[in-house]
Amino acid sequence: MSAVIIDGKAIASKVKSDVAAKVKELNEKGIQPCLAVVLVGDNPASVSYVTGKRKALAEAGMVDKSVILPESASEEEVLSLIDKLNNDKTVHGILVQLPLPCHIDEKKVTNAIVPEKDVDGFHPVNVGKLVTGEDGFLPCTPNGITVMLKEMNIETSGKNCVVVGRSNIVGKPMALLMIRKEFNSTVTICHTGTKNLGEYTKNADILIVASGHVNTVTADMVKEGAVVIDVGVNRIPDSSKKSGFRLAGDVEFETVKEKASYITPVPGGVGPMTIAMLIFNTLKSAERSL
Repeated sequence: MSAVIIDGKAIASKVKSDVAAKVKELNEKGIQPCLAVVLVGDNPASVSYVTGKRKALAEAGMVDKSVILPESASEEEVLSLIDKLNNDKTVHGILVQLPLPCHIDEKKVTNAIVPEKDVDGFHPVNVGKLVTGEDGFLPCTPNGITVMLKEMNIETSGKNCVVVGRSNIVGKPMALLMIRKEFNSTVTICHTGTKNLGEYTKNADILIVASGHVNTVTADMVKEGAVVIDVGVNRIPDSSKKSGFRLAGDVEFETVKEKASYITPVPGGVGPMTIAMLIFNTLKSAERSL
């Protein structure tokens, strides 16, 4: 029996619809939720991501103060722009699209955003709040995954959750969320230094894969009936596609879906949730300004 395919687009649409309704309520109080997305250069993947984010802003009725800088922009120019946006009271959220050109220090730029407008949840203050369980901005992708699990009524308490990947954007915050009492899972983190990865993944009731490599997890590495969340977005050359490539996840979807109880597709799974949670965080920031 094939797995239930989790429709990330449908769940994200529900989140965005709820956000849009609350935006209208804030508008009536004289507040216009506003996000500024900063893009440096014209990396095709980054341009695509930013376009998706700006579309979501428009759909939610939010103000879009996005800024596109040339690839040649200096670190000082980017930091000056961040400072300007930090001090703009009409801007509730700031997001810098990564990766940045190699002559710009990503950490310095990310840390320059004031925590109150860090809707990506990457600032050390928000990371600290995630660790201690205080109310801060949660990173969008891990938070979106928890919303998916809730929406699908997937039991997490007491379950073995294996996270493959230890990035600051997905792996680490995902593990921190899943050990919260709200989710109450027993978490194992696997990474490039893990030997015999399959020995760990086969024990997972909930398997979250964010390795950044296509087909990291194959059917023989998955327990029968496991919930499989695929965070990967890999571009595979495909001459039959207009774009010249197709998207594939970190999980071998076609075979794994025959063993899993639930699985997310790529595209259409985790990706739409990431953008939905970004506008959710922007709304949250605007509400705090009341």
